[in-house]
Amino acid sequence: MGDRETRCNAGGQFMDRGRMNQNGVVQPLLTDLYQITMAYAYWKSGKTDDHSVFDLFFRSNPFHGEFTIFAGLDECLRFLESFHYSESDIEYLRRTLPEGTENEFFDYLGDLTAKDVTLHAIDEGTVAFPRVPIIKVEGPLIIAQLLETTLLTLVNYASLMATNAARYRMVAGKHVNLLEFGLRRAQGPDGGLSASKYSYTGGFDGTSNVLAGKLFNIPVKGTHAHAYITSFSGIEELKARLLKHKLTGVTGDLLELAIKYRQKLSTVLNVSMEESSEGELAAMVSYAIAFPDGFMALVDTYDVKRSGLLNFCAVALALNDLGYQAVGIRIDSGDLAYLSCLARETFERVAERFKVQWFNKLTIVASNDINEETILSLNEQGHKIDCFGIGTHLVTCQRQPALGCVYKLVEINGQPRIKLSQDVEKVTMPGHKNAYRLYSSDGHALIDLLQKVSETPPEVGQKVLCRHPFQESKRAYVIPSRVEPLYKIYWQNGKITQKLPTLELVREKVQKSLKTLRNDHKRTLNPTPYKVSVSDNLYNFIHDLWLQNAPIGELS
Repeated sequence: MGDRETRCNAGGQFMDRGRMNQNGVVQPLLTDLYQITMAYAYWKSGKTDDHSVFDLFFRSNPFHGEFTIFAGLDECLRFLESFHYSESDIEYLRRTLPEGTENEFFDYLGDLTAKDVTLHAIDEGTVAFPRVPIIKVEGPLIIAQLLETTLLTLVNYASLMATNAARYRMVAGKHVNLLEFGLRRAQGPDGGLSASKYSYTGGFDGTSNVLAGKLFNIPVKGTHAHAYITSFSGIEELKARLLKHKLTGVTGDLLELAIKYRQKLSTVLNVSMEESSEGELAAMVSYAIAFPDGFMALVDTYDVKRSGLLNFCAVALALNDLGYQAVGIRIDSGDLAYLSCLARETFERVAERFKVQWFNKLTIVASNDINEETILSLNEQGHKIDCFGIGTHLVTCQRQPALGCVYKLVEINGQPRIKLSQDVEKVTMPGHKNAYRLYSSDGHALIDLLQKVSETPPEVGQKVLCRHPFQESKRAYVIPSRVEPLYKIYWQNGKITQKLPTLELVREKVQKSLKTLRNDHKRTLNPTPYKVSVSDNLYNFIHDLWLQNAPIGELS
């Protein structure tokens, strides 16, 4: 049994492998069959030494927006680092490929690694745009081809997820916390772990996913479910009601204190005690005894106004008498704008009446099928929510479930390759290219420029002609105040060549990169398209090659 088998469990889960934390299922067989059949055909055709260049890019931004966050590079590099067909992989392929496949091909696969591949990429966490390759792979044709599907699956969802999270961060604002609550709705355990990781990358503050917290060092947050509240039907079910004072150690009866405060609060809040649930009170007392320093309660199990807030405030004031401060509440249903305002007003009244100023700072968390439009609507209604817990719409990317990255051959043995289509959007830009981001005098990103690698890079203060790749009349001169080369070599000669940033640093990179965009590129409704251009030299190169390869029709 090979090294990979010993470190991967049967479920293919993320395994704790020191700094790597690579998903155990990410291996060479995580690919489409046609990659391996093509590899055999290449091998049979004597193309093992052909040198190829592939571009990995996407054709349009997701979510009707005008930017995409590139994510997943770290896992792509880990995949290259561990790329090797194990003995059991080879045995499986012998049984799977058509009868007559030569044994020497399997020997070839058994010795194959990614040591001869060079991978260029933009930095993970950087804003990216359509048609600009986010990864370039060059190396022997067979191995470069075999990488396609796995690289795409590692980049597509990661980038989509990070972009979705970044959009939620923008609409929520920087002063509101965002928590990812989507594990139970995610596309399986691997999707759930990736969602937690890349929502954090995109700007979320934490996750409910405990394993993601362990593997990726993401803050883990959570309270309790409605089941905890409904598991109690009355105060007589409380088996524990005593709690030691945080400072003095003197034991107090938390239930007795809570009942006393509930009577007082009934008058202050003009709520009848008869309408509130004693089972809910018992559950909150029980939870507060378990977590006196972290008491956050779900208040909408029965009725937020008539029961939940009354019982929560009673228990919170009782905790205060014993030296503890509650954290806040979570609302999981109903009119979130109205209920959050009601809760904040309630806390302010309690703070003033009982002289507990920290009540003004209690956290209000809202969940319940929240999406971008929900947050925008709540903003317009003047909500008082401090934190959103977001699940389904975030992790499933319901507005657009796939990014659509593609992996196209653009050069072989120094000769350019182009894919033509009646749909201009699907025509590829041939040849080995470099990309530069040109900045305006106000410091914002102005345009991305693709050039042939043989061309001289653009220079600050020097006029450069930027052309639309396919529309002849769309062109402009740009005099950049800053020129940023987008590509770095991340993998060469069988090793990672750059110091890889931590998840925290990638997270910071996302926000810094977004700040380089003008607000009109980032707005939710009808954002201004960001311009992607080619040099005059590359424009002519593309169109000359297009004419050379396009079939000539005949009319009769």
